[in-house]
Amino acid sequence: MTDQTTPPGEPAPELTSRFPTAYTILFLLIVFVAALTWIIPAGQYDRVMNEEVGREIAVAGTYHEVDPNPQGFVDVMLAPIAGFYNPDSYAANAIDVALFVLFLGGFLGVVNATGAIDKGIRTAMFDMKGHQIWIIPIMMGLFALGGTTYGMAEETLAFYAILIPVMIAAGYDAVTGVAIILIGAGIGVLGSTINPFATVIASNAASIPFTDGLILRLVLLLGGLAICAAYVMRYAHRVRTDPSRSVVAKQLEAHKKLFLQDRSGEETEAKLSGIQKLVLVIFAATFAVMIWGVSSQGWWMARMSALFLGSAIVIGLISRQGEKQLTGNFVDGARDLLGVALVVGLARGIVVIMENGLIADTILHGAEQTLGGLGELAFINLMFWIELGMSFFVPSSSGLAVLSMPILAPLSDFAGVGRDLVVTAYQSANGLVNLINPTFAVVIGGLAIGRVSYDRWIVFIWPLMLILLVFISVVLSIGALF
Repeated sequence: MTDQTTPPGEPAPELTSRFPTAYTILFLLIVFVAALTWIIPAGQYDRVMNEEVGREIAVAGTYHEVDPNPQGFVDVMLAPIAGFYNPDSYAANAIDVALFVLFLGGFLGVVNATGAIDKGIRTAMFDMKGHQIWIIPIMMGLFALGGTTYGMAEETLAFYAILIPVMIAAGYDAVTGVAIILIGAGIGVLGSTINPFATVIASNAASIPFTDGLILRLVLLLGGLAICAAYVMRYAHRVRTDPSRSVVAKQLEAHKKLFLQDRSGEETEAKLSGIQKLVLVIFAATFAVMIWGVSSQGWWMARMSALFLGSAIVIGLISRQGEKQLTGNFVDGARDLLGVALVVGLARGIVVIMENGLIADTILHGAEQTLGGLGELAFINLMFWIELGMSFFVPSSSGLAVLSMPILAPLSDFAGVGRDLVVTAYQSANGLVNLINPTFAVVIGGLAIGRVSYDRWIVFIWPLMLILLVFISVVLSIGALF
């Protein structure tokens, strides 16, 4: 992945990787899934409206083959556009998320022009000198809280540009900042407790109360958070002690120039002006209002975008930027995140191809056939692996719940396993895959903002993925036996 802020024709070799960019990876995945629509038979389940879930859900035992609709060259070319909106019905797909990213970038551009963030970071690092490592578990715990309660995902994109400079100024690297946010929120979703977009929808689709299985999910949440925080802290300490051990060691200096505005990163005391202090107050209040709106008022991308636009205008007026400077800073900030916005549409295009090719239900039917007649341990572990595979193609927690739970949850009755454990297996699998899933816009978008290439992220996270895989399997197996 290349530096998204570099103007065309001006490459930044210190930020480049030989690994293909996110755009190439996602487009190749679109081509791959399109090829599958020529191989996998088309099929569908009958669907009925479920008022509790608020969507149509599949009816078990109704799978039937339908006329195939293989996706060809034109469909592949349309997929990135269809990822934003349906070109036939004009129904929105991921256009709202892409616009949110652009408005967020504009907001950050206006704020950065005041110099408040830069001086604020220097002040914070001076005050916390010697104790910066504790930022990691504290922040990961807060993001995990957002993940377990309301499925915090796309909202995290707003925090990368804030936290990564803090981590770099503290002597760590960009990967540390990305890990705190992506893994923190991800482990919260993995161990969802009252998350309406995962636990509640899946439990309703499985016809059980969402509180069933709560204790086991708390074990996954707290145990997983402890494992992840320890892993990130150990890595961060290693990087601070020896920067050459960073997985992005070749990009460290370039990252410092990019995120610290050409400062050397030294922890020196800085004085904030009165206007800069006010900007930081408004800055923090904006994120507080966003979290309040999403968690309690039903806000989504449009209202969050409007919030960032309004805050950008207020900050521009307070800092006396002037009309031309304000709009220029906003557009420049949006331009910085344009690549992230494009990634959002590409990632959603993969799902569009699979849905239009009518193969999602066929894959689900194959899973249904595979699970029949298994014992408790084999059933729940195979269920977990099936949900892992399906999560790759359906990264949305609510989408996967509506697709798979009405079909797979009832099978647990024959295996002697509680349906609540199937829900736990589903959300654990979905949460685990979405720490690395290239079809999940939050992963690719966060890495793009952090200027961390996908291959470097895999190098960093693969040992943690193995540890979590074993941990989840053990917890699920114990749940099946007891």
